[in-house]
Amino acid sequence: MSTSRPALPEPLPSPVTDAHTHLGSSTVSGGLGADEAVPLAASVNVTRLVDVGCDVASSREAILNAENHPAVIATVALHPNDAARTASLDEHLRQIEALATASERVRGIGETGLDFYRTRDPEAQARQKVSFAAHIAFAKAFGKALVIHDRDAHDAILDVLDAEGWPERVQFHCFSGDAAFARRCLAHDAFLSFPGTITYKGNDDLREALRVTPLDRLLVETDAPYLTPVPHRGKTNASYLVPVTVRFMAAERGDDLDTLCAALDAGATALFGDWGRDG
Repeated sequence: MSTSRPALPEPLPSPVTDAHTHLGSSTVSGGLGADEAVPLAASVNVTRLVDVGCDVASSREAILNAENHPAVIATVALHPNDAARTASLDEHLRQIEALATASERVRGIGETGLDFYRTRDPEAQARQKVSFAAHIAFAKAFGKALVIHDRDAHDAILDVLDAEGWPERVQFHCFSGDAAFARRCLAHDAFLSFPGTITYKGNDDLREALRVTPLDRLLVETDAPYLTPVPHRGKTNASYLVPVTVRFMAAERGDDLDTLCAALDAGATALFGDWGRDG
C-alpha cells in the first residue's frame, strides 16, 4: 500500500459520517492520525468518524481519540484474528468488557465476528466463535451497537447470532456478501456498511447488495487505511475520501446525492446515537 496521499475530493453537499475507520492504524501505516484526519475530513463534509478498536491497545487509543475530538466516537473489541491467535483470550475479553463502559464515548462493541479467510484452523475458528459470542453478550448487556467483521464466514456469522440472540443494533462492517445475504441480514434490521470495495471492477455481487439495501439501513465507511476507492486504489485511505465512495453509491443506486448524504448520516446516528462534530 502506497503512503502517497490522494488529493482532496469535492466536498459533499451535506454532512456524512465515516462509520468505520482506524485512526490508530492510519498513524502506524504512514496515513493520518486523528489530529490531522478529523479536520481534513470535515473540510469535505465528512463531519463524524467512528474509530474502531481491534485489540486492547487500539481500543484504548480509540477512546482517547474520541475523548479528544467531539467528531469521533469509539468502539472496542478483540478482532477475530487476534482472538484466534492469543493464548490469553479470557484476559483480553475481561479487558474489553471493562473498556466497554470506560467512557460515554464508547458507542459500539467491535470489530468482532469471524474471519475464515485468514484463520483456517478449526480450533482457531472455535476460539473466534467464543470471542464473538462474548462480544455479542457485551453489546446486549451494555446497550451498545455490535460491529461485525465477516470474511468468508457468512453462514457461520448468522448461526452464532441466532444462537446467542441478536443485539438491538448491528452493523455489518465492510459488507462483503451478495444480495441474497444482504436480505438475510436486513431481515434482522441490520445496518450494511459499504467501503471503497464497491468501486472495484470485479465486485458486481457487492454492487447488487448495495442496490437492494434500503436507505435507512445503509452506511458508508472507509476502513482506513485500507480499501481505498478507485481511482485511488493502492494508496493509503483516509476519511476525507468518503465523498468518492458516496458519489459512486449515488450513481450506482440512482439516488439524489443530497438525499443519500442525509440518509447515511441519519443511519449512523440511529446505530450509534448522536454525537458532536469538531469545529
